[in-house]
Amino acid sequence: MTVSVVEPIGAALNRTGQVLFRPFDVKKWLILGFCAFLAYLGEGGGPWYNQSSYHQSARRRAGDFGPDDVQRIVGWIQAHLVWIIAIAVALYFLVLVLTAVFLWLRCRGQFMFIDGIALNRPAVVEPWKSFRRLGNSLFAFRMILSVLSFFIPIATIAAGLAIAWPDIEAWRFGDSALLGIVVCGAVLIVTGFVFLIINLLLEDFVVPAMYLRDEGVINAWGIVREEVLAGHVGSVVLFYVMRLILTIGITFMAMVATCATLCIAALPYIGTVILLPLFVFKRCYSLCFLEQFGEAWRVFFDEMYPASCHHCGCDFKGRTGLEACPECGVPIELIVPGSPPSRPAPPPRPYLS
Repeated sequence: MTVSVVEPIGAALNRTGQVLFRPFDVKKWLILGFCAFLAYLGEGGGPWYNQSSYHQSARRRAGDFGPDDVQRIVGWIQAHLVWIIAIAVALYFLVLVLTAVFLWLRCRGQFMFIDGIALNRPAVVEPWKSFRRLGNSLFAFRMILSVLSFFIPIATIAAGLAIAWPDIEAWRFGDSALLGIVVCGAVLIVTGFVFLIINLLLEDFVVPAMYLRDEGVINAWGIVREEVLAGHVGSVVLFYVMRLILTIGITFMAMVATCATLCIAALPYIGTVILLPLFVFKRCYSLCFLEQFGEAWRVFFDEMYPASCHHCGCDFKGRTGLEACPECGVPIELIVPGSPPSRPAPPPRPYLS
């Protein structure tokens, strides 16, 4: 199997144009923009601050900092340890609740966004209900990752401080401090790289596998491992190299659009709608890449479901994956744009069987 990382670019551009511009529909942009807003909820940088003034004030304070200050800080921490722990726990649970809410919305939104692109339809209510099980499965997995990514660095830093504590108390940089820095740095780098790989594979491959196969996140990981990663690690690495290049280009275009719109494109949701072609292309690229792995990975179909059953009139609006009318059992003939409705229906989609 020949897997290209260049050909999906053209396919993704074509799909983006088909979804958003053929024809152009403002209502469709607003609805898909909302799905994209949910799908990428929580991404972005932290608060801005004046770096130059911060570092200048830090340098001024560093000159007045000595061993006596360390002893006073340690003594204050020991005297208020209970309150410090209580405040830290309260802040942690506050962050945990906010993280859970954002993750829950984002996980459901990812499937809604893929569904809107794949079926070329603007919808919110029906996919929100349909992908409840898959969204909850993804949410549970991401929540575990979030908790681990919070605790592991804290535990690692605590271990590094414990190793370096003799030198910290003596106010010197000796073997203990060096060992603490090396151990802490090595563990943080390795775990950070592992979490990065897991999150990248989860977004680009596992979530589409869940959508296509209607499987939970654990089973989807097994599918990706057997059908995508096995024997194609080199292609996947090249995919992420190309994805990085495309991300740089997308980021540059987003910055230009933000400046051109006087920062309106930086506003939540409104900016997502304005930059929707970039979000759709980004999602389409990974989906088009996956389609090279066989018919079971095919996401985009030109066939459309009829509005209703030609036999009993049953309404098919918002319903997908049907092979026969749920009311009378008459087989459904898919409609291909530009072709007569009597065209024989193609084989059932493998991921909907």
